[in-house]
Amino acid sequence: MRKFVAPSRIEGEVHAPPSKSLMLRAVAAAVLTEGRAVTIENPSRCEDAEAALGIAEGLGATVRYESGRVVVEAGVRPPRRTLHCGESGLCLRMFPAVAALRAEEFTLDGRGSLMSRPVAMLEAPLRALGATCETRGGFAPVVVRGPLRGGRAAVDGALSSQVLTGLLMALPRAGGDSELAVADLKSRAYIEVTLDFLRGAGIVVEGEAPGLLRIGGGQIYGRSSYTVAGDWSGAAFLLVAGALAGEIGVRGLDPGSRQADRAVCEALERCGAKVTVTASRVGVRRHDLRAFDMDLTGAPDLFPPLVALACSCDGMTRLTGIDRLRHKESDRAEVLRAEFGRLGAVIRCDGNDMLVSGGALGGGEVDPRGDHRVAMALAVAGLRADAEVSVGGAGCVAKSYPRFFEDLAAVGGRIHE
Repeated sequence: MRKFVAPSRIEGEVHAPPSKSLMLRAVAAAVLTEGRAVTIENPSRCEDAEAALGIAEGLGATVRYESGRVVVEAGVRPPRRTLHCGESGLCLRMFPAVAALRAEEFTLDGRGSLMSRPVAMLEAPLRALGATCETRGGFAPVVVRGPLRGGRAAVDGALSSQVLTGLLMALPRAGGDSELAVADLKSRAYIEVTLDFLRGAGIVVEGEAPGLLRIGGGQIYGRSSYTVAGDWSGAAFLLVAGALAGEIGVRGLDPGSRQADRAVCEALERCGAKVTVTASRVGVRRHDLRAFDMDLTGAPDLFPPLVALACSCDGMTRLTGIDRLRHKESDRAEVLRAEFGRLGAVIRCDGNDMLVSGGALGGGEVDPRGDHRVAMALAVAGLRADAEVSVGGAGCVAKSYPRFFEDLAAVGGRIHE
């Protein structure tokens, strides 16, 4: 699918998409809640969420779609031995620990870019906690066999927090108590999201990350329903669209959320956009935009929308943390540099910094290389380009935000296939 985005005036309101990451945590919690059905309200229907629900079915759950909700009931069917993760990094790194609670052997596999994303960091902690775990030289497929008993394990959080999230979700259901010694955690906010989620589900985790986390075994997930909050990651593109091309209001975002990408509001304020935040709405209005500095080490998913923003800011913007971009759906730093360069942007990578020179963007054909966030960033940049931007492979946005182009068009984006 190719989408053409013409220079546009943005004005209107849209509801934030459901959070993909919270949806996946809710599915994992439902799988770990045996004896009653769990309802997930405001579910995400993105490809990663569909992959997680497929894994739930593979682990023996039934999944039933109702109006505005998904109902998951664990322990109903015999499990399948292969669990397909699609292209979801969180599925591949979180669900091995969940599957390892069982004595059967499971293989977690994927497709596309997921097959080149590293998962070697799964092996040592799962083995230390009583399971077996093998990877294909540090990559998918991942083969696990439990039962996960508990114990003590070291977890390296330098590359990803997703393995730690999986352990925190699974270990409360292990037979024994556990201690996780967490070091070099780069994505602390994502773990705070997980810990908040667990507290809301009645699970007790003692300690803070990085550091020592203690998880009692034999705990029970106490909720029979979860409501998925709005997604700051997807909404960031809409908010940047407002700053670039007019004015927008996004509803359904929690201003007190632990989601790392809430930091988009700080970036928008730093560059001079007009930002208003209430309990039910975040509004952004275009103003004179100036260059800004932002450390995105803890929020790497903000790089794509903020690159689109920086291209229209007067001066040189510095975004720090590109080391976090090398193992995403693409080498995201290089793809951003190259594809925005096709539109005339001047972007340079210097060590761990990305330097973006503000200036007018032209139109042209771009290829996000299958990376959903790059596709959305290029589309948003097209709203303020001098000519139409043609985004190839635009269907990849379905990985996290299937309605992105529809929502952008609803507030004035001039988009056609």
